[in-house]
Amino acid sequence: MTARPVPQPLHRQLRDLMMARIEAGEWPPGTYLPPETRLADDYGVAVGTLRKALLDLASEGVVQRRQGKGTVVTTHDSDAVLFRFFNLRRADGSTLRPESRVLSRKREVSAPVDSQALGLSEGADIIRITRVREGDGEPILYEHILLDAARFGTLETQPEILPNTLYQLYQMEFGATVHRAREALIATSAHSDCARELGVTPGTPLLHIRRIALDYSGAPIELRLSWVNTDSLHYQAEV
Repeated sequence: MTARPVPQPLHRQLRDLMMARIEAGEWPPGTYLPPETRLADDYGVAVGTLRKALLDLASEGVVQRRQGKGTVVTTHDSDAVLFRFFNLRRADGSTLRPESRVLSRKREVSAPVDSQALGLSEGADIIRITRVREGDGEPILYEHILLDAARFGTLETQPEILPNTLYQLYQMEFGATVHRAREALIATSAHSDCARELGVTPGTPLLHIRRIALDYSGAPIELRLSWVNTDSLHYQAEV
């Protein structure tokens, strides 16, 4: 027997309609949505139904409700992005603010496995950014950041100095908002380049994190490959 589709509650349908307008750029990051009463009239729903839809979007981090001001589409300020997506903690559980040092930026042909992760055709060009992140003055993380060159090609050379948190740059300059990320963690060992930059001997045990950053619709924006020295750090995430 074929399962019958379950109709969504009205506020979920409304949430989807507003999300579509945000995805389409009608309400860009930093834009305040129209007043609740006007939105409710536009959609022909009760204000209470509209508020439930806005609360759903707020719980997903898509919008922020500001007392006395209204509802604004979320922007990626540097602190919000850093502490939402950077899950490494000191031994005592405290957060640290990593600083980034770019080693190289180049255009290259993507490997098949990376093309698949980014939703690209085989042999597509990508931009590879290689950098080291430091915490408390010590190198803690070596990473490769892979991006679709057709969309992010200017990052090969511009801006001359890349910001510490790239997700804010993606949003403001390329209209690409990282909404969530999918990570896979495995134990690995330091290869030569990684060992040199982290100041460890080749073969040292490291944590390898493979992260695919996704937009509102679940389409991939970035593939990030990180190798972490966990001598004084651990990975922490709330699920």
